[in-house]
Amino acid sequence: MVDMDDDELLSALGVEAVPLKTSSRTPQEERIIAGFEDILRFYETHKRPPQHGEGRDIFERLYAVRLDQLRKLPEAHALLADLDAPGLLSGAAVAVSVDDLDEDALLAELGIEAEPADQNDITVLRHVRSSTEKRAAEEIADRSACADFEKFKPLFEQVERDMKSGVRITRRYGRDTSIVGGNYFIIGGQLAYVAEVGEEIRAPNGESDARLRLIYANGTESNLLRRSLQRALYKDDTGRRLTDPDMGPLFAAEPDAATQFGDTLEPDDIESGTIYVLRSNSTHPFIVEHRELIHKIGVTGGSVETRIAGAEKDATYLLAGVEVVATYKLHNLNRSKLESIFHRLFGAAQIDLTIEDRFGNPVKPKEWFLVPLQVIDEAVQRIRDGSVTGAEYDLSSAKLVCQR
Repeated sequence: MVDMDDDELLSALGVEAVPLKTSSRTPQEERIIAGFEDILRFYETHKRPPQHGEGRDIFERLYAVRLDQLRKLPEAHALLADLDAPGLLSGAAVAVSVDDLDEDALLAELGIEAEPADQNDITVLRHVRSSTEKRAAEEIADRSACADFEKFKPLFEQVERDMKSGVRITRRYGRDTSIVGGNYFIIGGQLAYVAEVGEEIRAPNGESDARLRLIYANGTESNLLRRSLQRALYKDDTGRRLTDPDMGPLFAAEPDAATQFGDTLEPDDIESGTIYVLRSNSTHPFIVEHRELIHKIGVTGGSVETRIAGAEKDATYLLAGVEVVATYKLHNLNRSKLESIFHRLFGAAQIDLTIEDRFGNPVKPKEWFLVPLQVIDEAVQRIRDGSVTGAEYDLSSAKLVCQR
């Protein structure tokens, strides 16, 4: 057999040898392409470009910064033209030249960190997540769409109502570091609910930990570790814990408890107080017609009799004498929050009445409501037992109804 070299053998077999193509791209160009491919993957997944904002995922925020920087690189527009089918780079101002940046500066601009190459191969370039991204992944964990969010949505809606009415309040995270199922937190500007706490596990440092199912008000969820959530709440200046309804935003802590947990009594907190319900003796036609239904609800830390003295000269009391029809004694209450609860419950039934004070000036008295006395009594009982959460006054039936 005639000896033939490789080329001759391939020619005899009818195979054309094609020279191997070598990349003509510089390492900088390879990094630009790698960084843009991350952005493209995000776009394909979410059907939109990455955006800035504290409430967004840390990776999305990094990709948004990266896209901003790529838009400023004139070479990037030409280099990525074939890849940029969605037109992500269009309409951007050109300000920085890639030639003006060394490799480290370019990586910093793009938010990319290159892992050191193997000592035996200095030509290898590896694109890896930045250390910031790694830390973010450990602290926040990947979020995904919550498949059964519909069953959690009413919970978030109720919590929003509780916060508006004062039934729940927010406290700086740190006084109480416990995290259990049913807790609500504000983290990264988003409301989050601890739906499940997994089995206890042992962390590398020997401390106990557990995997959480954390549901966010935007319809996503994550499975980060309990200690990761604690660290994130500590680091977040806006991180907050929401109190439970039975913790009583209405009722202040006892002095010893306040000292123990670092709480301080608010200006409107009073050791004991009285809710009072008044009925007016005014001769105003509207008041006369509805006298049995029109009531003023107030709170005082002193004597009710002292509070209503001189009612005939006070437009707040309709410039007429009043009758005390009910009183309720409460302890360690917060006056302003209690009054806000009544206003939330009966705001729609507040009377719209204008009278002239003793100087002839028009006045619109507040805290007078067209509500039956028995409904006010029920509201006070609900405040005492905590069931006022979710209750609303229905004008058509003149009853409290629960919206849960």
